[in-house]
Amino acid sequence: MFKSSQTILKALLFCAVISSIITSCKKDDNPIKFRYGTFPDSIINLKDINSSFDDYNADIYMLYGKLSIVFSSNRKSSGGQFDIEQGVITYQFDQTNGNFAIGSEISNDNFTNKLIEKAVTHYDDLGPYRLFSTVDGYEYFILSSVNEAGNLDLVYLKNPPVFGSNSPAISGPYPVNLLNSDYDDAYICFNSNMDTAYFTSDRNGNFDIFFHKRPADEPLSSWFDKSFENSSLPDGINSTEDDKCPSVHRGVMVFSSNRLGGLGGYDLYYSVFRNGSWSPPVNFGPGINTSSDEYRPILGSVQDFTNSYLIFSSDRPGGKGGFDLYFMGLELPE
Repeated sequence: MFKSSQTILKALLFCAVISSIITSCKKDDNPIKFRYGTFPDSIINLKDINSSFDDYNADIYMLYGKLSIVFSSNRKSSGGQFDIEQGVITYQFDQTNGNFAIGSEISNDNFTNKLIEKAVTHYDDLGPYRLFSTVDGYEYFILSSVNEAGNLDLVYLKNPPVFGSNSPAISGPYPVNLLNSDYDDAYICFNSNMDTAYFTSDRNGNFDIFFHKRPADEPLSSWFDKSFENSSLPDGINSTEDDKCPSVHRGVMVFSSNRLGGLGGYDLYYSVFRNGSWSPPVNFGPGINTSSDEYRPILGSVQDFTNSYLIFSSDRPGGKGGFDLYFMGLELPE
């Protein structure tokens, strides 16, 4: 009987030791409480990029934990001529507590400086837009510059891809003959498939948003170099007032308009591409728009974030002066 009790006691002690070992080998609770990041829906002034002059027409061209942007500003001329500037937005999302931090600053990338120097003119340069074409393997920089007649024309530059510190040769600027008219033509963008270009023109009297289809296998430069062809108006987008600055991302178009029914000046609107057509535009409302002007919106997204982001310009009170650049998270409509 005594030996049996000892055997049982030893067995219990052995189990206790094994249990202790297993428990001591368990990892601490996973510190990651948020698998995906979320951009805050509060509007953030990019104060370290902005100046006391007009800073707008931003475009994003790289995404990897920071957003490198090019934008128009008249700071160098103290409120006169618009030139192209470059900056960077850095962001950080803490997966342990959900805190989001953002910073911004004027940047000085050597190749971008070289590109800007080749692109800018002695007149206003607006609406910068950068993209990479998988058809011909070139990077493109498209903007609108005032021509000798005093109208805005779309022009483009192209270069082999930039890798690391290499500085490839830049060709251009060349006119976008296919889309340019005798009026103001500006603010180009492409859809995700790059088979449709959207841009702004006042060729019909007021500013409207136009589109032009592109053959999927045609190099972008040879398409731009074609003789002028009339572009089309997307059904249901334009109004009797000015509709400008389209940006298309994941089947959603955002743009600026001073149409009736807004909150004042230019407001931001969105439309969704469904069943082959664009839905009636919707005003973003007072969460974004004010009685001041909201201008050139740009949509983008980052992997591992639950929502998209919106960068736009506004001359609302509370900024550094003139138009400032603003950033916010945004849930895209289905």
